[in-house]
Amino acid sequence: MMVQYLALKAEAADCLLFYRMGDFFELFFDDAKIASAVLDIALTARGEHGGEKVAMCGVPVHAATAYLQRLIKAGHRVAIAEQTESPEAARKARGSKALVNRAIVRVVTAGTLTEEALLDSRADNWCVAIGEAAGGVALAAADVSTGRFEIVELPRHALGAELARLAAAEVVAAETSEHADAATTLRPRADFDSTAAEARLKRLYGVATLDGFGELSRAAVAAAGGLVAYLDHAAKGDVPFLRPPRLARAAETMAIDAATRESLEITCTAAGQRKGSLLDAVDRTVTGAGARLLASDLGAPLMDAEAIGARLALVGFLHDDAGLRDGLRASLRALPDIGRAIGRLAAGRGSPRDLGQLRAGLDGAWQLGERLSALGDAPPLLADLAPQLRGHGELIDLLKRALVPMPPIDAGDGGYIAPGYDAALDELRDTGAGGRRAIAQLEAEMRTQTGIAAIKVRHNNVLGYHVEVPARSADALMRPDSGFTHRQTLAGVVRFNTPALHDLASRVTQAGAHALAAEAAHLEELTAAALDRRLAIAATADALARLDVAAANAERAAEGGWCRPALVDEACFAVEGGRHPVVEAAVAKSGGRFVANDCRLSETSRLWLVTGPNMGGKSTFLRQNALIAVLAQAGCYVPATSATLGLVDRLFSRVGASDNLARGRSTFMVEMVETAAILAQATPRSFVILDEVGRGTSTYDGLAIAWAVVEAIHEDNRCRCLFATHYHELTRLAERCDALSLHHVRAREWKGELVLLHELADGPADRSYGLAVARLAGMPPATVARAKAVLAKLEAGRAKTGGLAAGLDDLPLFAAAAQAEEETCDAIRAEVEALDVDALTPREALETLYRLKSLAREA
Repeated sequence: MMVQYLALKAEAADCLLFYRMGDFFELFFDDAKIASAVLDIALTARGEHGGEKVAMCGVPVHAATAYLQRLIKAGHRVAIAEQTESPEAARKARGSKALVNRAIVRVVTAGTLTEEALLDSRADNWCVAIGEAAGGVALAAADVSTGRFEIVELPRHALGAELARLAAAEVVAAETSEHADAATTLRPRADFDSTAAEARLKRLYGVATLDGFGELSRAAVAAAGGLVAYLDHAAKGDVPFLRPPRLARAAETMAIDAATRESLEITCTAAGQRKGSLLDAVDRTVTGAGARLLASDLGAPLMDAEAIGARLALVGFLHDDAGLRDGLRASLRALPDIGRAIGRLAAGRGSPRDLGQLRAGLDGAWQLGERLSALGDAPPLLADLAPQLRGHGELIDLLKRALVPMPPIDAGDGGYIAPGYDAALDELRDTGAGGRRAIAQLEAEMRTQTGIAAIKVRHNNVLGYHVEVPARSADALMRPDSGFTHRQTLAGVVRFNTPALHDLASRVTQAGAHALAAEAAHLEELTAAALDRRLAIAATADALARLDVAAANAERAAEGGWCRPALVDEACFAVEGGRHPVVEAAVAKSGGRFVANDCRLSETSRLWLVTGPNMGGKSTFLRQNALIAVLAQAGCYVPATSATLGLVDRLFSRVGASDNLARGRSTFMVEMVETAAILAQATPRSFVILDEVGRGTSTYDGLAIAWAVVEAIHEDNRCRCLFATHYHELTRLAERCDALSLHHVRAREWKGELVLLHELADGPADRSYGLAVARLAGMPPATVARAKAVLAKLEAGRAKTGGLAAGLDDLPLFAAAAQAEEETCDAIRAEVEALDVDALTPREALETLYRLKSLAREA
């Protein structure tokens, strides 16, 4: 046995091996030590290997799913080694001591799960592959629980942002990949060869060319083929259901990098939790599929104004008709998740209950489609979705006739095919039921014949049907002429058999086995019938999810008084009464009222410099406007009185930072890296929020950096930007930067106490309230008093010297300064390039050096 185990373990060396032995999955050696620690189960030993005890632990087969969940969550991969023949077949083929054959039938990984118990019903479970070819890079992403398959072509610098959007459970790459550090699993380079990948995809979809999937680059083909190869490896040759891939390009959605997603907490908080995120504040979906789609929408806001408008029109239609919305949500709430049901069936891990869910879900979708198709003046998106809900009549009728009302999860015990569907099956069931009645009658006859009132006919998996009597009554049945044959003696009872019982039991057992076989055959036929329509079923599941998202967005808008945003073809951002959905909910929960603020960015006022005290609401104001852009382009209503927005191609947020010790970066270094990325990538159509740039270093360095960043944003990037700062010296830039305007969050001191008004007003803040905030935070009075005295000295010195920003008025603007520096450098470079170094005498070389030094000093 150990030889067989070690051979299987070598096949799955990077996995924990679940080795099937009877009713248990056993683990040995280091696997056992790891599993016992993670699962908190007993670690034992079994025999010896190499002179040492073999560590062992095991889990029951019937409870394996719960243990798998814990192992996968802990970051492990598990290979399942099942018995591929019965012990009886092994003994018959190879003798009484034959070892049962086993094989790895599946590798369970975080990205290849289909089981309902192992998945979050409200989150996608992406497995992603990184493909590289011909200098390009692409991602292929599949959620095998629903069959979704996407290919994304993108520039190399956008890879991190796209991986952050997908938040994949597993990332696969070639061993030689430049992006191997982003992967959780590395596979052979051959799996990602674009030529082999193309052949693999053609075989999977049965096509002669991939042209029908769009103009795929070699990198895209490599990514898709590499992903299919990995899924094939995990499923041991049985690739799960994958829909035809949908090709997307990074430019089709708003670009949001990983740092921005984290700071804005779009789908999860910085702590990795859903609660407290934008998604949590917005989500009013009533189905798991709807929740997954809403998360996808918010994670990838659209750049197509027409598609956004179609989503908004459907939300508006449902927003204005509360009765229709309530009825639609009630219908959707009652429907099962048919997308994941068909995924389990396609993966070979389906059950009769999954077929029952398809029946209920498709029937409900049909009825919903009939109602929606009858509506007048329906928006275009609803008119497109309604037909996708219907068209499954034949399959619905088949499943209604074939299945009992409540099919079981386990098919092993039968009982899921409805009476009347198969006359032969009904006859077998009648035979079995009649035999069981005959056995009960035989038991009564035995009781009369023997005079033993406690005689019973029992059944177990070892002896089958048998007669059981108390030990004290067994002597009479032991006599040779009793008609009873002794089978087993236990403590307190003795077991027998009789010819009559044997005949009846054979008929019952045979009929039951035939009935189970007949039901299994019907289950296979019904599953095949469902899989024949898997693409249409998946389309219906998508349509139901889109309806759920639209109805949920309409519900959230009605609940919060949100408005429909207007999208225009110019770089504006005009929001009246804007609010932060997460903060507003938290404030309302504590009994307070959120203070709404306006934001009006335009070509003549595209950069707002926002000053004011800490805790005054600057960061909230910045974030709420970024989130409004996300919501609007995701096709949602927004928390505002009105909103007119120009499309945002890239969203950047530099709000708060923390050390990245793993990469050796301090807080300030992280801040500078993120700010550098913004200055390098932001376009005139981008939206940027920057909070306290430069605060992580010395005062003069920080002010210099902040000053230069504001100038660069204004002169070079020319994007819409909200810049919050405590450097009041920056307000002097308003005199020189035409598109920069000054604003502040209002605060007042009343009877010695600081009152934060959270209102945004025009102009710079009249003063800093740092000491008041310190006092509000509970700083000891003596410390506050000392700080006040120090501040008075500093302010007196600033008045004499002109302050931190003294002399900055004489500086040319960013573009002019950069041009001057470039011209100086060019002059020195031209001088050096004109030199014939080999022809210079020592004296000429010295003179040339002095001349270059003079040029550098003049610069």
